[in-house]
Amino acid sequence: MVPPAERLPDVLPTERLTARAMAVRPLRDELRRIPTMRNVVTLVGALAQTFGVMVGAIVVDTWWAWLAAFVLMGRGHCLLNILAHEAAHRLLFPNRRLNDAAGRWLLAYPSFQAFQLYRRVHFAHHRDELGPDEPDSALYAGYPIPPDSWRRKLRRDLTGESAWKNFKGLGHALRAPAREAWQIAAVQAVLLGASIAVGEPLAYLVWIGSWSTLWKFSNRLRAIAEHGGMERSADRRRTTHVIRQTHLARFCMVPYNTGWHLAHHVDMGVPFRHLPRLHDELIRSGWVTPDIEYPTYRAFWRACSSGSSLAAQPVRPQAPARSASTSTS
Repeated sequence: MVPPAERLPDVLPTERLTARAMAVRPLRDELRRIPTMRNVVTLVGALAQTFGVMVGAIVVDTWWAWLAAFVLMGRGHCLLNILAHEAAHRLLFPNRRLNDAAGRWLLAYPSFQAFQLYRRVHFAHHRDELGPDEPDSALYAGYPIPPDSWRRKLRRDLTGESAWKNFKGLGHALRAPAREAWQIAAVQAVLLGASIAVGEPLAYLVWIGSWSTLWKFSNRLRAIAEHGGMERSADRRRTTHVIRQTHLARFCMVPYNTGWHLAHHVDMGVPFRHLPRLHDELIRSGWVTPDIEYPTYRAFWRACSSGSSLAAQPVRPQAPARSASTSTS
């Protein structure tokens, strides 16, 4: 699924981008600026959208309200995890104590993410994508895969089988004992206790059930769309896919600009708000072209299970640079 060499123009460096596609100063400093107050609003909004869903279901307390909460919490866990990823990069707030406290206690631990461990593992991923120390090599390798294998992977996610492995790992960490595992357990105990205190233990079952199914399903789809079937290379276009961002995809699965993933890997010090702007710079330079972009996530997932990747498709005519922040399918 790696784009062939003839589709990767050798146009760098330019006046605005280095040979590694990073922005030059002062543009780089501008792109790396963390907008603290806007991120406060974003954090509050994410918490309101996740915990608010559960509060709404408790207040309405009908079967359809609980069903709606189950579905919406798949997105809710996505919001928490993606913002926790931002905090793991120390890009949520410039104050490190505030950044890590919010990342751990408000975002990661409620959604079963071991924040400190994730940071170490994720930075190993960024140091050498798909290299010998890639922590997620098993997740990304082997694509495209046969359709029946693709369906089995997604079925394991939707039925909770994948989540059960995570829960067993958490159990082993609690017995170790690992401090962060106990911190996650403590936060989950608070959530369970709160649901019991208001007389609705079903709220916690919906919380954990949606994480175990819809979130795991969504997380696999997103992760494969980032690096599935790519290869180790100094050229990030050979390690990370480019997929056109739509409003529906951004709402359901890739919030907070995480879908502009090539820009994130070009410079992981750029906060999420500025990734579309960096992506526009990559397009404007000619380094990213329509020939290496999948038009939709559905088109990419079809390629994952059919083998009809970009390498097998005819070269498309060159299109003028467009604003990535306003593109639609």
